[in-house]
Amino acid sequence: MAYSDRMQKSHLYSVYFAPRGLPRMADLGMQIAQQYLSPFDKLIGLVGEAGSGKSMLVKGMFPGLELTNDDDGVNVRPLPLLSAAEEPSGFFSPHSYHVDIRFESAFTQMHVLAEAILAAVALGKRVIVEHFELVYPFLNRNAHLIIGIGEELIITRPTLFGPEPQDIADIVFKSIPFRRMAHTAEDICAHFLRLRGVTEPYLHADVRHGFILSFAQKPDIDLYLLEQQVNDLIRQDVPVCYRDDRHIGIGDIVSPCSGPRMHVRSTAEIRQLTLNKELLVEPITERYLLVGIVGEYGQQRISDLNKI
Repeated sequence: MAYSDRMQKSHLYSVYFAPRGLPRMADLGMQIAQQYLSPFDKLIGLVGEAGSGKSMLVKGMFPGLELTNDDDGVNVRPLPLLSAAEEPSGFFSPHSYHVDIRFESAFTQMHVLAEAILAAVALGKRVIVEHFELVYPFLNRNAHLIIGIGEELIITRPTLFGPEPQDIADIVFKSIPFRRMAHTAEDICAHFLRLRGVTEPYLHADVRHGFILSFAQKPDIDLYLLEQQVNDLIRQDVPVCYRDDRHIGIGDIVSPCSGPRMHVRSTAEIRQLTLNKELLVEPITERYLLVGIVGEYGQQRISDLNKI
Protein backbone atom coordinates (compact mmCIF):
# COMPACT_ATOMS: atom_id res chain seq x y z
CA MET A 1 0.00 0.00 0.00
CA ALA A 2 1.41 3.40 -0.99
CA TYR A 3 2.26 5.97 1.66
CA SER A 4 -0.55 8.28 0.53
CA ASP A 5 -3.08 5.43 0.79
CA ARG A 6 -2.00 4.63 4.35
CA MET A 7 -2.09 8.26 5.37
CA GLN A 8 -5.47 9.13 3.88
CA LYS A 9 -7.33 5.82 3.71
CA SER A 10 -9.84 6.88 6.39
CA HIS A 11 -10.39 10.41 5.07
CA LEU A 12 -13.89 10.87 3.65
CA TYR A 13 -14.16 14.64 3.59
CA SER A 14 -13.36 17.72 5.64
CA VAL A 15 -15.30 20.98 5.76
CA TYR A 16 -14.06 24.49 6.52
CA PHE A 17 -15.72 27.86 6.25
CA ALA A 18 -14.61 29.43 2.98
CA PRO A 19 -13.05 32.68 4.24
CA ARG A 20 -13.77 36.02 2.64
CA GLY A 21 -10.62 37.91 1.78
CA LEU A 22 -7.66 36.84 -0.29
CA PRO A 23 -5.04 36.68 2.52
CA ARG A 24 -7.27 34.41 4.62
CA MET A 25 -7.90 32.15 1.63
CA ALA A 26 -4.17 31.88 0.94
CA ASP A 27 -3.53 30.99 4.58
CA LEU A 28 -6.18 28.27 4.40
CA GLY A 29 -4.54 26.94 1.23
CA MET A 30 -1.25 26.59 3.09
CA GLN A 31 -3.01 24.74 5.90
CA ILE A 32 -4.73 22.36 3.46
CA ALA A 33 -1.43 21.56 1.75
CA GLN A 34 0.17 20.69 5.08
CA GLN A 35 -2.68 18.50 6.30
CA TYR A 36 -4.17 16.85 3.22
CA LEU A 37 -1.77 17.00 0.27
CA SER A 38 0.41 13.97 -0.40
CA PRO A 39 3.63 14.10 -2.47
CA PHE A 40 2.05 11.34 -4.56
CA ASP A 41 -1.06 13.35 -5.51
CA LYS A 42 -0.73 14.13 -9.20
CA LEU A 43 -4.21 15.36 -10.12
CA ILE A 44 -5.81 18.07 -7.96
CA GLY A 45 -9.30 19.24 -8.89
CA LEU A 46 -10.91 22.48 -7.77
CA VAL A 47 -14.63 23.17 -8.09
CA GLY A 48 -16.30 26.56 -7.58
CA GLU A 49 -17.63 29.62 -9.30
CA ALA A 50 -15.46 32.40 -10.72
CA GLY A 51 -14.36 34.71 -7.94
CA SER A 52 -14.86 32.13 -5.20
CA GLY A 53 -11.15 32.12 -4.36
CA LYS A 54 -9.88 29.04 -6.20
CA SER A 55 -6.79 30.73 -7.61
CA MET A 56 -5.82 32.29 -4.28
CA LEU A 57 -6.27 28.90 -2.61
CA VAL A 58 -3.93 27.40 -5.21
CA LYS A 59 -1.35 30.12 -4.52
CA GLY A 60 -1.50 29.23 -0.84
CA MET A 61 -1.18 25.50 -1.51
CA PHE A 62 1.57 25.80 -4.13
CA PRO A 63 3.65 28.95 -3.52
CA GLY A 64 5.45 30.05 -6.66
CA LEU A 65 3.28 28.05 -9.05
CA GLU A 66 2.69 29.93 -12.30
CA LEU A 67 -1.05 30.37 -12.71
CA THR A 68 -2.23 30.56 -16.29
CA ASN A 69 -5.31 32.69 -15.57
CA ASP A 70 -3.67 35.54 -13.70
CA ASP A 71 -6.28 37.95 -12.34
CA ASP A 72 -4.16 40.92 -13.39
CA GLY A 73 -4.94 40.05 -16.99
CA VAL A 74 -1.58 38.52 -17.93
CA ASN A 75 -2.45 35.07 -19.21
CA VAL A 76 0.30 32.60 -20.04
CA ARG A 77 0.32 31.78 -23.77
CA PRO A 78 0.70 29.18 -25.12
CA LEU A 79 -0.65 27.03 -22.31
CA PRO A 80 2.41 25.22 -20.84
CA LEU A 81 0.40 22.08 -20.10
CA LEU A 82 -0.17 21.46 -23.82
CA SER A 83 3.57 21.00 -24.37
CA ALA A 84 4.27 19.02 -21.19
CA ALA A 85 4.65 15.74 -23.07
CA GLU A 86 7.07 17.21 -25.62
CA GLU A 87 9.92 17.77 -23.14
CA PRO A 88 9.10 15.38 -20.30
CA SER A 89 12.59 15.24 -18.81
CA GLY A 90 14.06 18.58 -19.84
CA PHE A 91 16.14 20.38 -17.24
CA PHE A 92 13.65 23.25 -17.06
CA SER A 93 10.56 21.10 -17.39
CA PRO A 94 8.03 22.08 -14.69
CA HIS A 95 6.95 19.59 -12.07
CA SER A 96 3.51 21.16 -11.61
CA TYR A 97 1.05 22.63 -14.10
CA HIS A 98 -2.01 24.79 -13.61
CA VAL A 99 -5.02 25.00 -15.89
CA ASP A 100 -8.33 26.84 -15.66
CA ILE A 101 -10.68 24.67 -17.71
CA ARG A 102 -13.43 27.26 -18.11
CA PHE A 103 -10.95 29.83 -19.39
CA GLU A 104 -8.95 27.47 -21.62
CA SER A 105 -12.02 25.87 -23.19
CA ALA A 106 -12.50 29.13 -25.10
CA PHE A 107 -9.24 28.43 -26.94
CA THR A 108 -8.77 24.65 -26.88
CA GLN A 109 -11.19 21.78 -27.34
CA MET A 110 -12.08 19.95 -24.16
CA HIS A 111 -10.80 16.55 -25.30
CA VAL A 112 -7.41 18.11 -26.13
CA LEU A 113 -7.17 19.57 -22.63
CA ALA A 114 -8.14 16.20 -21.15
CA GLU A 115 -5.48 14.39 -23.19
CA ALA A 116 -2.84 16.90 -22.07
CA ILE A 117 -3.81 16.42 -18.42
CA LEU A 118 -3.62 12.64 -18.67
CA ALA A 119 -0.31 12.77 -20.52
CA ALA A 120 1.26 15.04 -17.90
CA VAL A 121 0.02 12.86 -15.03
CA ALA A 122 1.36 9.74 -16.78
CA LEU A 123 4.79 11.43 -16.86
CA GLY A 124 4.68 11.96 -13.11
CA LYS A 125 3.76 15.63 -13.31
CA ARG A 126 1.25 17.28 -10.98
CA VAL A 127 -1.70 19.07 -12.59
CA ILE A 128 -3.94 21.49 -10.68
CA VAL A 129 -7.25 21.87 -12.50
CA GLU A 130 -9.75 24.65 -11.81
CA HIS A 131 -13.37 23.90 -12.79
CA PHE A 132 -12.47 20.23 -12.69
CA GLU A 133 -16.10 19.11 -13.07
CA LEU A 134 -16.13 20.43 -16.66
CA VAL A 135 -13.26 18.25 -17.90
CA TYR A 136 -14.00 15.19 -15.77
CA PRO A 137 -16.35 13.52 -18.33
CA PHE A 138 -13.46 13.53 -20.82
CA LEU A 139 -10.86 12.11 -18.43
CA ASN A 140 -12.43 8.79 -17.43
CA ARG A 141 -10.69 9.10 -14.05
CA ASN A 142 -11.16 11.11 -10.88
CA ALA A 143 -8.72 13.42 -9.10
CA HIS A 144 -6.56 12.33 -6.20
CA LEU A 145 -7.89 15.30 -4.24
CA ILE A 146 -10.95 17.46 -4.91
CA ILE A 147 -11.55 20.82 -3.24
CA GLY A 148 -14.92 22.51 -3.62
CA ILE A 149 -15.42 26.17 -2.68
CA GLY A 150 -18.85 27.58 -1.91
CA GLU A 151 -20.00 29.07 1.36
CA GLU A 152 -17.96 26.27 2.86
CA LEU A 153 -14.80 24.64 1.58
CA ILE A 154 -15.00 20.86 1.10
CA ILE A 155 -11.91 18.67 0.85
CA THR A 156 -12.37 15.09 -0.27
CA ARG A 157 -10.22 12.22 -1.49
CA PRO A 158 -12.44 10.32 -3.93
CA THR A 159 -12.55 6.54 -4.14
CA LEU A 160 -14.07 4.17 -6.66
CA PHE A 161 -17.42 4.94 -5.02
CA GLY A 162 -17.15 8.71 -5.28
CA PRO A 163 -17.82 11.45 -4.70
CA GLU A 164 -17.99 12.56 -8.30
CA PRO A 165 -16.88 16.13 -9.09
CA GLN A 166 -20.45 17.06 -9.97
CA ASP A 167 -21.57 15.94 -6.50
CA ILE A 168 -19.24 18.53 -5.02
CA ALA A 169 -20.32 21.13 -7.59
CA ASP A 170 -23.98 20.64 -6.68
CA ILE A 171 -23.19 21.43 -3.04
CA VAL A 172 -20.91 24.44 -3.50
CA PHE A 173 -22.90 26.12 -6.28
CA LYS A 174 -26.03 25.94 -4.15
CA SER A 175 -24.35 27.57 -1.16
CA ILE A 176 -22.28 30.28 -2.87
CA PRO A 177 -25.14 32.87 -2.95
CA PHE A 178 -25.10 32.96 0.86
CA ARG A 179 -21.37 33.62 0.85
CA ARG A 180 -21.88 36.53 -1.55
CA MET A 181 -24.76 37.93 0.50
CA ALA A 182 -22.87 37.64 3.78
CA HIS A 183 -19.75 39.28 2.36
CA THR A 184 -21.62 42.26 0.97
CA ALA A 185 -23.67 42.66 4.17
CA GLU A 186 -20.42 42.53 6.15
CA ASP A 187 -18.90 45.35 4.11
CA ILE A 188 -22.06 47.47 4.41
CA CYS A 189 -21.97 46.90 8.15
CA ALA A 190 -18.30 47.95 8.25
CA HIS A 191 -19.17 51.13 6.33
CA PHE A 192 -21.71 52.22 8.94
CA LEU A 193 -19.30 51.33 11.74
CA ARG A 194 -16.74 53.70 10.20
CA LEU A 195 -19.37 56.44 10.03
CA ARG A 196 -19.93 55.95 13.78
CA GLY A 197 -16.21 56.33 14.44
CA VAL A 198 -15.50 52.66 15.10
CA THR A 199 -12.01 52.60 13.61
CA GLU A 200 -10.27 50.05 15.83
CA PRO A 201 -8.78 47.28 13.67
CA TYR A 202 -11.01 44.25 14.14
CA LEU A 203 -10.77 40.66 13.04
CA HIS A 204 -13.08 38.87 10.62
CA ALA A 205 -14.43 35.38 11.11
CA ASP A 206 -17.16 33.21 9.63
CA VAL A 207 -20.36 31.44 10.57
CA ARG A 208 -22.85 29.64 8.37
CA HIS A 209 -24.88 32.19 6.35
CA GLY A 210 -23.18 35.08 8.11
CA PHE A 211 -20.11 36.81 9.50
CA ILE A 212 -18.37 37.77 12.73
CA LEU A 213 -16.53 41.00 13.54
CA SER A 214 -14.24 40.53 16.52
CA PHE A 215 -13.12 43.45 18.72
CA ALA A 216 -10.42 43.57 21.39
CA GLN A 217 -12.28 46.35 23.22
CA LYS A 218 -16.04 46.64 23.55
CA PRO A 219 -17.21 49.12 20.88
CA ASP A 220 -19.96 51.65 21.51
CA ILE A 221 -22.54 50.39 19.00
CA ASP A 222 -26.33 50.62 18.87
CA LEU A 223 -26.95 47.22 17.27
CA TYR A 224 -30.63 47.92 16.60
CA LEU A 225 -29.75 51.12 14.73
CA LEU A 226 -26.88 49.45 12.86
CA GLU A 227 -29.17 46.65 11.69
CA GLN A 228 -31.77 49.17 10.55
CA GLN A 229 -29.20 51.25 8.61
CA VAL A 230 -27.82 48.19 6.82
CA ASN A 231 -31.28 46.87 5.88
CA ASP A 232 -32.39 50.33 4.69
CA LEU A 233 -29.46 50.38 2.28
CA ILE A 234 -30.20 46.81 1.21
CA ARG A 235 -33.78 47.77 0.32
CA GLN A 236 -32.56 50.68 -1.80
CA ASP A 237 -31.29 48.13 -4.34
CA VAL A 238 -28.03 49.92 -5.09
CA PRO A 239 -25.45 48.31 -7.40
CA VAL A 240 -22.37 46.58 -6.01
CA CYS A 241 -19.28 46.48 -8.22
CA TYR A 242 -15.58 45.68 -8.23
CA ARG A 243 -13.39 48.82 -8.09
CA ASP A 244 -9.92 47.35 -7.69
CA ASP A 245 -8.24 44.53 -5.78
CA ARG A 246 -8.73 46.41 -2.49
CA HIS A 247 -12.09 48.17 -2.90
CA ILE A 248 -15.69 47.65 -4.00
CA GLY A 249 -18.38 50.15 -4.89
CA ILE A 250 -21.74 50.04 -3.08
CA GLY A 251 -23.71 52.69 -4.92
CA ASP A 252 -21.70 55.88 -4.34
CA ILE A 253 -19.80 54.31 -1.43
CA VAL A 254 -16.22 53.13 -2.01
CA SER A 255 -15.54 50.49 0.63
CA PRO A 256 -12.25 48.72 1.47
CA CYS A 257 -12.45 44.99 0.76
CA SER A 258 -9.86 42.21 0.67
CA GLY A 259 -12.02 39.96 -1.54
CA PRO A 260 -13.69 42.32 -4.03
CA ARG A 261 -14.90 39.66 -6.49
CA MET A 262 -17.06 37.77 -3.99
CA HIS A 263 -20.17 39.98 -3.82
CA VAL A 264 -23.76 40.22 -4.99
CA ARG A 265 -24.43 42.48 -7.97
CA SER A 266 -27.03 44.52 -6.13
CA THR A 267 -27.94 44.96 -2.47
CA ALA A 268 -31.49 43.74 -3.17
CA GLU A 269 -30.04 40.24 -3.63
CA ILE A 270 -29.29 40.15 0.11
CA ARG A 271 -32.15 38.48 1.96
CA GLN A 272 -32.09 40.81 4.95
CA LEU A 273 -29.48 41.09 7.67
CA THR A 274 -30.12 40.11 11.27
CA LEU A 275 -27.64 41.13 13.95
CA ASN A 276 -27.45 39.46 17.31
CA LYS A 277 -28.69 42.18 19.61
CA GLU A 278 -25.84 41.89 22.07
CA LEU A 279 -22.11 41.57 21.62
CA LEU A 280 -21.01 38.07 22.52
CA VAL A 281 -17.84 37.52 24.54
CA GLU A 282 -15.49 34.76 23.42
CA PRO A 283 -14.45 33.15 26.73
CA ILE A 284 -10.89 32.21 25.80
CA THR A 285 -9.73 35.39 24.03
CA GLU A 286 -12.23 37.68 25.81
CA ARG A 287 -12.90 39.41 22.49
CA TYR A 288 -16.26 40.98 21.72
CA LEU A 289 -18.10 39.43 18.78
CA LEU A 290 -20.61 41.15 16.51
CA VAL A 291 -22.56 38.38 14.76
CA GLY A 292 -24.62 38.95 11.60
CA ILE A 293 -26.77 36.46 9.65
CA VAL A 294 -28.33 36.87 6.21
CA GLY A 295 -31.54 35.23 5.11
CA GLU A 296 -34.96 34.56 6.52
CA TYR A 297 -35.37 33.54 10.15
CA GLY A 298 -32.02 35.05 11.02
CA GLN A 299 -32.68 35.35 14.75
CA GLN A 300 -33.51 31.65 15.06
CA ARG A 301 -30.35 30.73 13.16
CA ILE A 302 -28.06 32.65 15.50
CA SER A 303 -28.63 30.22 18.37
CA ASP A 304 -27.95 27.23 16.12
CA LEU A 305 -25.27 28.43 13.73
CA ASN A 306 -23.05 25.42 13.40
CA LYS A 307 -25.57 22.59 13.47
CA ILE A 308 -24.63 19.86 11.01
